[in-house]
Amino acid sequence: MYEQKTKETDASVIEFIEAVESQKKREDAYRLLDIFTETAGYEAKMWGPSIIGFGSYHYVYKTGHEGDAPLVGFSPRKAKTSLYFAPGDSERDALLTKFGKHTSGKACVYINKVDDIDIAVLQQLIKQSIIFLRKTYPEN
Repeated sequence: MYEQKTKETDASVIEFIEAVESQKKREDAYRLLDIFTETAGYEAKMWGPSIIGFGSYHYVYKTGHEGDAPLVGFSPRKAKTSLYFAPGDSERDALLTKFGKHTSGKACVYINKVDDIDIAVLQQLIKQSIIFLRKTYPEN
């Protein structure tokens, strides 16, 4: 049976951020921590060794695969900072046109630094992702 790799842990978010090598990435991580905490309304938790997640939801795919994931999150990676939003939300693409300098994948949006993006749009992306996931995967 499939074992989900990225799970919520008891690791310290602050210790993780403090271990980030680049001072600029650390500063950005603290800014993002404040923005995500305030906007999402959830306490930051570590998911796996490197994702800072906020809230959680349980998903079940048509294939039967299921698991838990953070509603939103971020990870200050060496090359770029990854921002995690709901996959499959069509509203995300419209918001990203106003977001600032970024690249994106299926669930991730990648930024070089927080100064490159519009914080108000980031807050909208966080809120929209949570609304979309709560609607798509209602809690029982």
